[in-house]
Amino acid sequence: MIVLRCHPLELERRLRSSGRDAREVQENVVAEAVDRILIEALRRAKRVWEVDTTGRTVRSVAQEVRRLFRARPAPRFGQVDWLADPAVTEQLLRRGP
Repeated sequence: MIVLRCHPLELERRLRSSGRDAREVQENVVAEAVDRILIEALRRAKRVWEVDTTGRTVRSVAQEVRRLFRARPAPRFGQVDWLADPAVTEQLLRRGP
């Protein structure tokens, strides 16, 4: 299973620019920051890869996904840690529960 990741602040920008409502944006940003989708993927699949899409083109992400499907390397996850970024934790704390 491949989990596409995106820095929460970039994800917020992308979702807002696509016209999503504020609540949906907030839910998605928080879910990304706390690895919710990754955790769900790990519960369902034995082989999981994370692909960070932050600042990348659709083409470069598609090429990496294609490479993973073809090569089937050892699973790779847990390298993305958005909460280690002070800007992310500050943004989350500002929003509140």
